[in-house]
Amino acid sequence: MADYKGIKGFKVQYLSADPSNPIIGQTWYNSTSKDLKYTGVTTADAWATGNNMNTARYYIAGSGTQTAALAAGGAGSVAPDSSATEEYDGTSWTNSNPLNTARSQLAGAGTQTAGLAFGGSILPVTGATEEYGGVSWVTSNSLNTARYLLAGAGIQTAALAFGGYITAPSGATEEYDGNSWANSNSLNTARADLTGCGIQTAALCIGGATPTQTAATEEYDGNSWTSSNNLNTARFALGGAGTQTAGLAFGGNTGSPTYSGATEEYDGTSWTTSPASLSTARQALAGCGTQASALAFAGYTTAGIAATEEWTGAGSPLTKTITVS
Repeated sequence: MADYKGIKGFKVQYLSADPSNPIIGQTWYNSTSKDLKYTGVTTADAWATGNNMNTARYYIAGSGTQTAALAAGGAGSVAPDSSATEEYDGTSWTNSNPLNTARSQLAGAGTQTAGLAFGGSILPVTGATEEYGGVSWVTSNSLNTARYLLAGAGIQTAALAFGGYITAPSGATEEYDGNSWANSNSLNTARADLTGCGIQTAALCIGGATPTQTAATEEYDGNSWTSSNNLNTARFALGGAGTQTAGLAFGGNTGSPTYSGATEEYDGTSWTTSPASLSTARQALAGCGTQASALAFAGYTTAGIAATEEWTGAGSPLTKTITVS
C-alpha cells in the first residue's frame, strides 16, 4: 500500500526549530516547542507591533528588509541631528557604529550589511554620502546637488536619489554607481518630503510636498520618469517599501497637520487602500522591505517616537500551529 511519502513525495519533518524559509503547504514537527506546524497564507493585511528602537527619532534613513533592517540618522529630543545607527533582526533593535556626519531628513538605500545614506540637513544642507558595511560607515563622494527631505531607492552599488528640498521642492535625480553620483532626468513633479522604493532602473516615487501634500506617483526606467496613477490619500512625510510593480505606502501627513496611518498597495498601475492602518498614525517615519513583508519605524506625532510595526500582506506565507481540540 502506498504511504504518505509515496503519494506526496516527502514525510513530515522532525525539526528542533522552525525552518527559515518554508514553502506554502510544508508541514513539520517542532521537537522544541512540541508543536505540529505548517505554512499557510494570511487572509488579510495586518500591521503588528514590534519592539521599539533604542533611540526615538524622526526623519531617519531606512533600508533593508523586515528581518534585517537598518536605521541611521534622524532628529530627536537629545540632538537636532543624530548620527545614531541601529540594526533590526526581526525582533529587536541593536545599536551599531554611528554615521560620520550627523544629520536628519536624509535618505537611505541598500541592505543591512551594504547600506547607503545620503543628503540631509545639518544646518546647512549636505550632499554627504556614506556606505555601511555591516559594522561601520565610510564616507564616499557627495551628491552633485546637496538637499534634504529627499528619497532613495536601489542598492549600495546602484542607488537612486530623487526629489528633496534646496530653496524649493526639487525634481533632481541622481544615480550612484558605488563611487560617485551622476545627474539624470528630473521628476515631472518637483517635490520634497516624499518616499520611494524599487531599484535604480525600476524605481517608484510616491507622494510628497509641492509644497502642499501631493498624491502624485512616478515610475523611473533608468533614464526618465513617467507619471502614473495617484495615491488615494495625498500626503507627505510618508514611508514606503517594495518594488515598482508591488509598492507600499504608509503613514505621513495629510495636512493641517493630520497624522495618517493609512496604508496603500501599488500593483504597477494603481493604488488600493488597505483596510489595515498603522497602529500609530505618524509622519516622518521610515520604511523598508516588500509589499508582502514590510517594516515601519520611528516617526513623529507630538515628538519623535521609537515605535516599530511589522506589515504582513494578504496571501503572504505564515507559519501556523496545528491544534486538536
